[in-house]
Amino acid sequence: MKHPVVQQAVQLGVKGRLVLPAGVRRVLRLQEGDRLLLRLREDGVIELVKAQEVVMGNKGLLQRLYPALKGKTLAQELIQERRREALQE
Repeated sequence: MKHPVVQQAVQLGVKGRLVLPAGVRRVLRLQEGDRLLLRLREDGVIELVKAQEVVMGNKGLLQRLYPALKGKTLAQELIQERRREALQE
């Protein structure tokens, strides 16, 4: 999802805490308690990504790699696999 470019100075607080400006939180639809993944790239750039977006991105990747999973959750696939194994015993 494309977002408008936002550039705003922020200050590192006590114990290394950083407050994300309200405008950024609003654009990204961040709410108190949301989990974020912090990535430090080799070029020194810090990226913050909503953990939910990482999970959804990985789910799409898994479904492309394993088309049999399409429309099923990983939990459902695991349950089916366990049932097949139980029938073979």
